[in-house]
Amino acid sequence: MIRFSTLVLSSVGKKIFMGLSGLMLSGFIVVHLLGNLTLLSPDRDPFNTYAHFLLNLGTAIYVAEIILAAIFLTHFTYAIMITFENWRARPSRLITLFYWKARDKRYKMVTNAGHTSKKTWASSTMIWTGLLIIVFTILHLLDFKYGEILMYTTADGHFIRDLFETVYRFFSNVVNVVFYVVVMILLGFHLSHGFWSAFQSLGLNGKTFTPFVRVVGYIFAIIMAIGFVFIPIFVHLDIYNILGGAQ
Repeated sequence: MIRFSTLVLSSVGKKIFMGLSGLMLSGFIVVHLLGNLTLLSPDRDPFNTYAHFLLNLGTAIYVAEIILAAIFLTHFTYAIMITFENWRARPSRLITLFYWKARDKRYKMVTNAGHTSKKTWASSTMIWTGLLIIVFTILHLLDFKYGEILMYTTADGHFIRDLFETVYRFFSNVVNVVFYVVVMILLGFHLSHGFWSAFQSLGLNGKTFTPFVRVVGYIFAIIMAIGFVFIPIFVHLDIYNILGGAQ
């Protein structure tokens, strides 16, 4: 039996842990989007009640945050390790690329690596979009979880934090909206490759299965990107006020 310490540092183990952590993060993204969709309601109670519930889980929320942070760290660490290993394994290819680009302006990079490996812009920039998402996540926490604290009384008399107001104030600034929209689009590109490649990393592939999962991954990425892009734009435009439907 392979020792756990050996598996963790092996090339196969790195791909397995990165794939598993990536799928776990994909699940978190779905749950996060579903919760944030309550921001589309003209009533602030649903979103604030949802946020209040999460913030008052006591020890459970800290355990969940530690687990989530560990998943993020695992995914990020293995992504860095695998990326550097791939770079070290292809030095001659990089040298050849620059040589031929300098010698012949007509040189074009191969965009299809053949078989089940599809080289796309999304796959080639995974490490960079991943780093941006990490930075974005930290800023996101600073902006909202650890940002300005506003309080209000709900319809049923509970005095809780008004994160709904915090979000609306934040996205009243068009610069914040543009930044979030750009990052969410890049998140979509990251997911479009990361989702289906996670299954390959876990050894789950085949002539029929791989194309199917690739399509599912693209659809998943598009839905997540559209969902997260729509929310800040919706909030900024304050559609309910525009339509005269705000209370």
